[in-house]
Amino acid sequence: MIHSLAGVLKDCTVPQARASEPPVRGTDAGRLECIACVTGPDVTDWRRIGAALGEAELPPKKKPDAVDAWVALSAVKHGSAVIFTSDPEDIEAYLAVLNPVDVHVQPV
Repeated sequence: MIHSLAGVLKDCTVPQARASEPPVRGTDAGRLECIACVTGPDVTDWRRIGAALGEAELPPKKKPDAVDAWVALSAVKHGSAVIFTSDPEDIEAYLAVLNPVDVHVQPV
């Protein structure tokens, strides 16, 4: 599936795809670093994850999932993100708590 997405989304970054562009491209001024990727989570991030886990209105029979909450927070920190997921209701529940400006969820 990763390689199929890489072919369709040629100008996008598809993690783990061989021919995928890096998420942050170099410039004439040098290689810039993505602050959200370079820095580890701080206390504020962990609090936001805890709030998302505690306040998210998950679908019935679903339990809080720290990985899904972290994916949602990572997308919020990056901004202008698209999350491809097989559990769109879970991710959207966490995003509702995190209140992103420009994050989209695409079911796969």
